[in-house]
Amino acid sequence: MQNRPMASAAGINTARVDRLTFGLGCGLAGVAGAAFTTIVNSLVKDIIMPPIGLLLGRVDFASLFILLRAGTIVGPPYATPAAAKAAGAVTINYGVFINNIIAFLIVAAAVFMVVRMMTRLYAKPAPVTPSTKACPFCTLAIPLAAKRCPQCTATLA
Repeated sequence: MQNRPMASAAGINTARVDRLTFGLGCGLAGVAGAAFTTIVNSLVKDIIMPPIGLLLGRVDFASLFILLRAGTIVGPPYATPAAAKAAGAVTINYGVFINNIIAFLIVAAAVFMVVRMMTRLYAKPAPVTPSTKACPFCTLAIPLAAKRCPQCTATLA
């Protein structure tokens, strides 16, 4: 006998519907995640980092870099990593890395909060009430309402 997918009352293959809704959910999550990432990047770059840079002495984190090798077109000093790159210099852009770390931490905190809220939405399962007890003579599991053990035929109280 073949295992056929279950059909609902309307004749729709429920396994196919489940896969379809899962796929749609994943697609929507991807689109929402991309939009959320754009918002978080703007939040970090335009709102969070300027006050931090101001507190640290008017530092623009995006312009922090270490020059490894001077460029062949124009010599140092370079004001920004973009100017260094245009001159052909090799740099380590640690300021951009700091911005990305802060953006990651914000996204991670937001995902944590969403998952935490979702787990609170789902009801906890009801505690399982036992439907069997152990026979005091043979320790076989028997129904709670049993008067005799089916294994050892002992009379139960």
